[in-house]
Amino acid sequence: MKVPEVTTERLLLRGFREEDTDAWAEICADEEVMRSAGLEHGLTAPESYRDMLFWLGHWGLKGFGHWALEERATGELIGRTGLYHPPDWPGVEVGWTVARPRWGEGFAPEAGAASLRWAFGELGLEHVISLIADGNRRSQRVAEKLGMGLEGRVTVRGHELRMYGTDAAPAGRGPARSRVST
Repeated sequence: MKVPEVTTERLLLRGFREEDTDAWAEICADEEVMRSAGLEHGLTAPESYRDMLFWLGHWGLKGFGHWALEERATGELIGRTGLYHPPDWPGVEVGWTVARPRWGEGFAPEAGAASLRWAFGELGLEHVISLIADGNRRSQRVAEKLGMGLEGRVTVRGHELRMYGTDAAPAGRGPARSRVST
């Protein structure tokens, strides 16, 4: 399956490519970045390569997945964003990972918003969630900027996480508001 491309003001959301291998490995080797993604340690180069293949495979199986985040001005790979829904997940999740040197530049909310617009507009989803660890305040703020509200807590694969969510706006043009806010 060819991964569709989405353009935002500063980003190109596209499928991962072979030439992304080294840049993605560098992002995934960063312990702090991987902790923010729910992992206990950074990934080795072979593990990060499998991670790229995983995201491409999700597109093939589900018709949606995570995109590589390319900064349009520089062509630099700066992270990933998109949708995820394995069989043991409580719903379709929007997620994001941005290289640590680029934290604080607003790329995660920009990418997350594009992912939500695509989820609601192209896929016709009615509700999207985001699962975030208690200590990941940066991602909690991104979820809030995206109009997601805290819906409760879930345990997934042995991890207790906060579950944020948002409903589609009328006509599926993007996020509206959370179903439940606590």
